[in-house]
Amino acid sequence: MTGRKIVTRNRKASHDYHLMDTYEAGIVLTGTEIKSIRANQINIGEGFVQEQGGELWLMGVHITPYKQASRFDAVDPLRPRKLLLKKKEIARVISQLRERGYTVVPTMIYLERGLAKVEIALAKGKKLYDKREALSKRDSDREIQRALKDRY
Repeated sequence: MTGRKIVTRNRKASHDYHLMDTYEAGIVLTGTEIKSIRANQINIGEGFVQEQGGELWLMGVHITPYKQASRFDAVDPLRPRKLLLKKKEIARVISQLRERGYTVVPTMIYLERGLAKVEIALAKGKKLYDKREALSKRDSDREIQRALKDRY
């Protein structure tokens, strides 16, 4: 993981979904968008991936317009952005979307060698009782750690 700077994580994704397979994808961006990402001006909390015409598109990700850019360089902050993956990976993801009814969510955006990359994950939605179970398990683990810490 040398040379990788994590810009943002989607912590809500692991709470709302069972994450299955993860993939690393490039993103098609404009010049001002990459500058905004380098300045941590991005929100992937409401993001998702959609298949259109045999390609994967990142939707619902907000990249704040770069302040120093001219008004002619401004782009829509919520515009769809094309994801760059290998053909086999795209085919695998699309088949999982269609056959098993999975969702694809962005889990992390990071910079690697100056390029913006997104980690996407095939995910299956959690039910309410799954979320409660995860919260109670996390709380009990926290209490156990506190008890062990106080003991030693």
